[in-house]
Amino acid sequence: MSHTRRRGRDHWRARWYRRRAGHTASPWTRTLAHLVAGTPALPLLIVCVIVLVDLVDGTGKVWLPLLATAPALAAATSRPVGVVGVGLLTALLGAAIGARHGVPASALAVLLAALVTVTLAGTLTSALRAHRERVLAAVRSVAETAQHALLKPVPGTVGPFQAAVHYTAAAAEARIGGDLYALVPTPHGVRLIVGDVRGKGLPAVGTAALVLGVFREAAYDEPDLLDVVGRIERSLARNLGADDFVTAVVAGYPEAGRLEVVNCGHAPPLLIRGSDVTAVDPVRPAPPLGLRALSGEAPDLRALSFDEGDQLLLYTDGVTEARDEDREFYPLADGLARHLCDEPARTLAALHEELLAHVGGRLHDDAALLLLRRPVAVPGAADAASARAAPG
Repeated sequence: MSHTRRRGRDHWRARWYRRRAGHTASPWTRTLAHLVAGTPALPLLIVCVIVLVDLVDGTGKVWLPLLATAPALAAATSRPVGVVGVGLLTALLGAAIGARHGVPASALAVLLAALVTVTLAGTLTSALRAHRERVLAAVRSVAETAQHALLKPVPGTVGPFQAAVHYTAAAAEARIGGDLYALVPTPHGVRLIVGDVRGKGLPAVGTAALVLGVFREAAYDEPDLLDVVGRIERSLARNLGADDFVTAVVAGYPEAGRLEVVNCGHAPPLLIRGSDVTAVDPVRPAPPLGLRALSGEAPDLRALSFDEGDQLLLYTDGVTEARDEDREFYPLADGLARHLCDEPARTLAALHEELLAHVGGRLHDDAALLLLRRPVAVPGAADAASARAAPG
């Protein structure tokens, strides 16, 4: 069960008890209500079972040492006030059961001392855990802010296209990683990039931020798509180490029916035309961004038609290199053909579910999918829109 759901139930119970406490005038009653509000259910169940055993067959004295498990368990599942409440309850019930069975005072004192010690240790543990949860929540908030700043949400419609993006970071607690994407309308048409930074962790995130920043700026300024790629290359050459690079596909739609693609060492996009899925391979292989100075080879621009109903899928190798238990790669083209529909968001959602099923539930590399579709114009829709806009 997630911490969020558990805290939600605890907060619901706490609000109920505190509302009840607000109607009482006695400070002792209010204090008791606050203790009960923070007391978890499972440790209370353990205490109730021990008391029930004692009432049924009178062997509660044998089970008295197990009372210490209640505050210990509360430390792992509740706030400090809940641990204190469980500790007080176990101490009172332990003393009552011990007195009922005539436990010697010295043995009873040892038991109570043990309960107090476990309660104090559990309270400290719970306080430290709560502090770490607050720190983790703050870190997650920063990560989400960074994600929205770097990997901005893609609207369902961009220029003349329907669009959808699905991004999954491999790290369980991460929101962003080394994969990158952007889709922006510019004076030179819609332009987009999907890329994969070499490496992982914060250095990869920093490189992704650099690439996206340069791309968004150059996409507006440069009329030629190759010049956009050139600016990214020059920026990376100044800022990256000798062994660092970024594979990427940069695409643009400068005019109706024409799509331009520049591939820099990245997996080829998939063009969907009708029921056919075709890889858009580059005219000639080009090095990844950041390595042009080593090879001396510049990327080529490939132009292709992009008509109504056509779709283009860009992705990273976290998708195509995902393996199942038999070490078989995920067949992206086949999966795309199976789940293709007229709504890019639905197509990507189905692909992602199948991808997770293929790998057994968790990806081991960042994975990004960006699907672009040119919708089919509805006959008469433009005339109808003009008629509605015309003055009556």
